[in-house]
Amino acid sequence: MNIVVCMKPVPDPRRWGTLTLDARTMLLRREEVPAVINPLDRNAIEQAVAMRAGGTVTVLSMAPPDAEEQLAEALAMGCDRAILLSDSAFAGADSLATARALAAAIRRIGDVDLVFCGAYSLDGSTSQVGPQVAELLGVPDLTHVTALGLDGGTLRARSATEGGETLYECDLPAVVTFDKEVNVPRLPSMTGIMRAASAGVTRWTAADVGLAPAEAGLAGSPTQMQNTFTPAAARKGEMLEGSPARMAAALVEKLKGSRVIE
Repeated sequence: MNIVVCMKPVPDPRRWGTLTLDARTMLLRREEVPAVINPLDRNAIEQAVAMRAGGTVTVLSMAPPDAEEQLAEALAMGCDRAILLSDSAFAGADSLATARALAAAIRRIGDVDLVFCGAYSLDGSTSQVGPQVAELLGVPDLTHVTALGLDGGTLRARSATEGGETLYECDLPAVVTFDKEVNVPRLPSMTGIMRAASAGVTRWTAADVGLAPAEAGLAGSPTQMQNTFTPAAARKGEMLEGSPARMAAALVEKLKGSRVIE
């Protein structure tokens, strides 16, 4: 079973209060905050290592060069190989341009049975990259999975949906995105840390995976942020005083006066 896990480094949530936006590019200044592995991608790594069954788990990330630290952690968790897509051409990518780069890298890796991702990233939360990778590869996608099993060549998944859950079956290859309920990610072991130190990280550029400049990064992104602003507050508050009964009566009268209630 050969599995690719798409991992995204995200700004450490404990430091989000210090993040700022570049006024020219309208992109987050990510270098201001240390990166960590996106939490749901840890679940994807755990699931891949548990289902490897003698195959290979490759962790794949499109990120700046310093993402090697998070890739090394993924290797220490049990992944066999780490590939970093790092190129200035990838900068500013939206979800589609990101998926395009990941899909191109997965094609280059070749002989992939499963692609695993977190259901969403903390910094974007679009839930779009996994399904877009599946569409570009022309394979089924199972999203927000909370339980996964393989019976022969048939993949069976339980997915969280509005108001309940849904059971799915599909053939391989496939793309699967995970919610946190699927497992409990392991911590890096000492053996894993030693192995990660010797394994190293393979780096690929946009050209290495066959992407033209117009297909990558900001140039290849159909969605781009134009502006951000805080809307003006149009509401005003009024404090009611007195006992609970008196305040409740006063509130009822005000709602009647505004014809909110009769």
